[in-house]
Amino acid sequence: MSSSAPSRLRSLLNHLLPPSPPSPHEQEQQQGQSRDQQQQSPQPPPQPTPPHLSHLSPTFFLERAAAIEPRAEAVYHVTANGAVLRRSYRELADRARGLAYYLRKRGLRRVGILAPNTPAFLETVYGVVAAGAVLVPVNYRLKEVDVRYILEFAEVDCVVVDGEFEGLLGGFRRARPGVEVVVDLDTDATEGELCGPFDEAVLEGLLYDQETGSKGWADLVSQTVANEDDMIAIPFTSGTTSKPKGVVYTHRGAYLASLANIVESGLNVPDGRCKYLWTLPMFHAVGWTFPWSVCAVRGTHVCLRKIDYPLIWKLLKEEGITHFNAAPTVNTLLCAHADAEVLPRPVRVTVAASPPTAHLFEQMTNLNLLPVHVYGLTETYGPITRGYMLPEWDQLPKNEKYGNMARQGHGFLTALPARIIKPDQPEGVLVDVAKNGKEIGEIVFSGNICCKGYYKDAEATRKLFAGGVLHSGDLAVWHPDGSIQIQDRAKDIIISGGENISSVALESMLVEHPAILEAGVVAVPDSHWGERPKAYITVKVKGKGGGGGGGAQTDLRGAEVIEWARTHSAISKFMVPREVEIVRELPKTSTGKIKKNELREWAKKGTPREALVG
Repeated sequence: MSSSAPSRLRSLLNHLLPPSPPSPHEQEQQQGQSRDQQQQSPQPPPQPTPPHLSHLSPTFFLERAAAIEPRAEAVYHVTANGAVLRRSYRELADRARGLAYYLRKRGLRRVGILAPNTPAFLETVYGVVAAGAVLVPVNYRLKEVDVRYILEFAEVDCVVVDGEFEGLLGGFRRARPGVEVVVDLDTDATEGELCGPFDEAVLEGLLYDQETGSKGWADLVSQTVANEDDMIAIPFTSGTTSKPKGVVYTHRGAYLASLANIVESGLNVPDGRCKYLWTLPMFHAVGWTFPWSVCAVRGTHVCLRKIDYPLIWKLLKEEGITHFNAAPTVNTLLCAHADAEVLPRPVRVTVAASPPTAHLFEQMTNLNLLPVHVYGLTETYGPITRGYMLPEWDQLPKNEKYGNMARQGHGFLTALPARIIKPDQPEGVLVDVAKNGKEIGEIVFSGNICCKGYYKDAEATRKLFAGGVLHSGDLAVWHPDGSIQIQDRAKDIIISGGENISSVALESMLVEHPAILEAGVVAVPDSHWGERPKAYITVKVKGKGGGGGGGAQTDLRGAEVIEWARTHSAISKFMVPREVEIVRELPKTSTGKIKKNELREWAKKGTPREALVG
């Protein structure tokens, strides 16, 4: 998300946020201090914690699960060498403990992880924090130069890397040859020549624990943490328009976000354990805290190295998956896949990353994929609001019911309510918009599951928390029932002849066309109206479809879509796209959001030939 007041928001709503002095909360931010300074500065003696309080840290969830049900299945995974790997909670906890003691033995305090959704990633999430270190998850889909920037900026002294992505460390290794790199081969071997350096590190750590008194979890950061407000992880924003920002997560924030996700996504199933499928990248906001949430309820982590739609449908049908999280684009392609069929048991699907359409929710529900619609940011540990399904909606017409489900809803259980504020107030004055579903303002947050700030960026932190609330940069309306609904990012609003066109709303209406799979809308200059919408769409394959991935397409043409929008849709006349281009695939971020900045470049310079259909 953008850390400053969006320029489009200013031009749209005459909003100008003047600079302000830091608040006391902001002055307490210590992100500008280096790791070495933090370690060398004298610390006051710890104060005794009263018996009725304990500092919160989600690492305890794994130790607890292994103590309660050591033989319960913690991990199911098809490894890189094609073997099916199953591990119990005792095994998962032992391996995380081994990694923790390995890191402690070597004095490593800041650990990067560059890997897909593997058991090693889970073990690293727990092992790093248990060692008293800080986790730095890195997007393995980034370029080598971006990976180097993140690891250097975060000051890591160790990197755990999946063997497939070791090459991305080339630039970083040349610049920082002294940083330790531990490679995971993601095989089913745990000893011998096939096991690899990561497994060897785990074994070395377990041996070190034995040699130093076999203290196990008791001597690690699990049940106790010195200060729950200390940093636990530094996930990075996507950085689509500027350098990625490191977001400071705390032990307390991660703990409370994890508990909220258990409740809001219904992980604590009444008739057994949840089986959670890892379609969401673990590197993204530490997997929305689900590495901790799933262990808290002693569920099974069904790991997935990459998005593979046939494999996902196979696992849904054969492995008893109960939950997964995915962006709207993943769910759209999943529903359109040739293997799609109505599941015998409902699967709860937590949907976020970009605003979903009512049409998608109807498609999912028809397949027994029950949507749990949430909304959030990297700066809020992932989800922080949920659209709550009300029983009376079943009596509404379908379009109205699913339209209500597409709202971003209300604040999470462990969060304070989300607010929508007028953008034309003086600095520090927060005035809510009317709850009429019409007045547009900016979504802001406060409370337990807001991040602590940006790492080593005091100015960006000040802007993020301007006025004492966390600014999302997202435009929304507030409905009479208190639910919020995103209209657009400020920069994506299209201003045409004095009318404000939400690209999100137009996209949701375009996909109602029976042949359209996905739509991305941006503004293009217009000599008469100032701006007009241009739509980029992917279309369904003939027959059942394979997700618009470049297979045999329908014969739909852009002119036909424009004519349909004018004459047969619910699209208002001023919203009808001036141009429509059919493309093989929409450009997306690693979390499934459409890259509007890239579409704007296409509109300005021409769509790349390889992206066009026909």
